[in-house]
Amino acid sequence: KETSDITSLEAPLKVILFNDDIHSFDEVIAQLIKAIGCTSVRAEAIAWEVHTTGKAVCYEGDLGECLRVSGILEEIGLHTQIEP
Repeated sequence: KETSDITSLEAPLKVILFNDDIHSFDEVIAQLIKAIGCTSVRAEAIAWEVHTTGKAVCYEGDLGECLRVSGILEEIGLHTQIEP
């Protein structure tokens, strides 16, 4: 029960994906699909939000899942941040 109390304090956390001038839309979309298991339409919408506003929340969940998602996105050098 203590673990669930700690988890509830941590969740929901957000993974923020930041814009860069290095990766193509296709690279970002493919990595988003890999990281969060979304559709290509959803990944493209996130990629456009990142492109037009400089960043976007691409995932919300507990710390473990946020770290997993962030790690997959950063595999190709994308910049992410986890925040409450």
